[in-house]
Amino acid sequence: MAKGLNKAQLIGNLGKAPEMKYTANGKAVTTFSVAVDRPSRNGHAETDWFRVVAWEGLAEACNQYLEQGSKVFVEGRLQTRSWEGQDGQKHYATEVVAEDVIFLSGRPAAAEGEAPAEVATGEALPF
Repeated sequence: MAKGLNKAQLIGNLGKAPEMKYTANGKAVTTFSVAVDRPSRNGHAETDWFRVVAWEGLAEACNQYLEQGSKVFVEGRLQTRSWEGQDGQKHYATEVVAEDVIFLSGRPAAAEGEAPAEVATGEALPF
């Protein structure tokens, strides 16, 4: 049987600040949305939105270093989840499960009294 391929690569900007939570097992999970502009046939740019999920060490780094408007390169795989809502309806979500995130915006602003982050433009963090 032939081997399959499930790979997604995005370059875009965060629509809002990332949100980090912890699972019942204590694993960090961070979600954020990425807007990717593309030209359309009518000459105006159209925007596609992608939900991105990062886990564990990558989740913690994304939560720490990304903010609304940050430019990122995300590489991962597509995953579709389903669940039943409170209304009894079945809901679906397709998202990119990040395997690598490269911060393209450079160093984020340091918080008051905090040393500047050691993340340079386009530098991948070792996770």
